[in-house]
Amino acid sequence: MAALTIRKDRTPEVLRKLAKSENNTRVARRLLAIANALSGMSRKEAAEAAGMDRQTLRDWVIRYNAHGPDGLYDCWSDGRPPRLDPQEQAELMGIVLAGPDPEADGLSAYTREDLVRLCEARFGKSFHPSSMGRLLKRLGFSRQKARPSHPKKDPAEAEAFKKSPGTPQKTSVYA
Repeated sequence: MAALTIRKDRTPEVLRKLAKSENNTRVARRLLAIANALSGMSRKEAAEAAGMDRQTLRDWVIRYNAHGPDGLYDCWSDGRPPRLDPQEQAELMGIVLAGPDPEADGLSAYTREDLVRLCEARFGKSFHPSSMGRLLKRLGFSRQKARPSHPKKDPAEAEAFKKSPGTPQKTSVYA
């Protein structure tokens, strides 16, 4: 098997200068490793001097040969796409904001488990309750919820139980 050659359009000195001016330390170490290998150091020694193994240096050399110094940057992907598309997320937000109908649903407030069942029925997509919690947080909802209110509560009677505005409040001894 033939040895992997490193492109020679930049000298080891130029690569070292690039490494010195590089803000990303990971890229700077990769540039130094390639510069050391170009200047005659064995691949194993060049890799160990940069804090990596020989196979890792080989992988970075392949990327350097293909893309130059720009190929030495980490290329992170955007991750897994969301399970609900933006339209479904908007619909779920509307459902959560509207809240359940106590007469029709028999619920006074949604729980994560209720929303999991709703998503399964409405969108055909299953979630774990923890995943539903993360989705709700990403959509801007908090775990705190309003105190449930009885559907037959009379606001006038509830106001009668509150203290009148002229009643003095207790003051704390500790300030």
